[in-house]
Amino acid sequence: MRASYVGLDTGNAHRFDAELIVNVLCNKMRMGKAADLDGITVEHLFYCHSLLPCVLAELFNLMMDLGHVPQSFGLSYTVSILKNSNSIYCKSVTVNDFREISISPVISKVFEHCILDRFGDFCISCDNQFGFKKHHSCTHAIYSLKAVVEYYIRHDSTVNLCAIDLSKAFDCMNHYGLFVRLMQRRIPTKLLCILEQWFMTGSTCIKWDSFVSDFFDLRCGVRQEGVLLPYLFAVYINNVFEYVSDSGLGCTIKRYCMSIFM
Repeated sequence: MRASYVGLDTGNAHRFDAELIVNVLCNKMRMGKAADLDGITVEHLFYCHSLLPCVLAELFNLMMDLGHVPQSFGLSYTVSILKNSNSIYCKSVTVNDFREISISPVISKVFEHCILDRFGDFCISCDNQFGFKKHHSCTHAIYSLKAVVEYYIRHDSTVNLCAIDLSKAFDCMNHYGLFVRLMQRRIPTKLLCILEQWFMTGSTCIKWDSFVSDFFDLRCGVRQEGVLLPYLFAVYINNVFEYVSDSGLGCTIKRYCMSIFM
């Protein structure tokens, strides 16, 4: 599929400029976060020389033209955080009690925000998927579920529920499966090359207190704290909603599929 793939062309509307960089630094990037492997923080970029947005915009445009990101964009370090800090006092702690957080290069995060701004239309997911969307949360999914159940009960029907937890979902995502989903959406070839090379060079190390492990490659999955990656994960699993909707099974309200929420 990749050998014969031809994506949509990118025009001037998809080019990065200094105004976009400034908007990302002022409104998208949060300060007070941990420094990356190079010791760079968001504060360094925010309080840097005023020419920096112009330099970054030029750099990002060159990267898009070449379909290539620097090797260091794929490097990160991972720290483990207890999911429930109280669990350490009531039971023996296992590896499953920790959540892994990856700290990525700060400049790569700026680049991810820029990609999301210019190419966000390729990451649109089903309305029944409430994760990783602005102004949406688990509360909306629960409200929708209750509304559907109450609707069917009012019409003298019962509703069977099934809840599935996608354990380690981010860590198990198949990269090639993601590329297939993106090609089905006619993603621009240059952006596809960027993502292919970015994932190919992905590696991380484990940081525990002052100790750091050797680097190891990431052959599957996405980083928990990536900017663009949660949206890519939503694209990856979006076909599940399409399969359920096309099956015609489950709850529907005014011919709209309401039998699956995420």
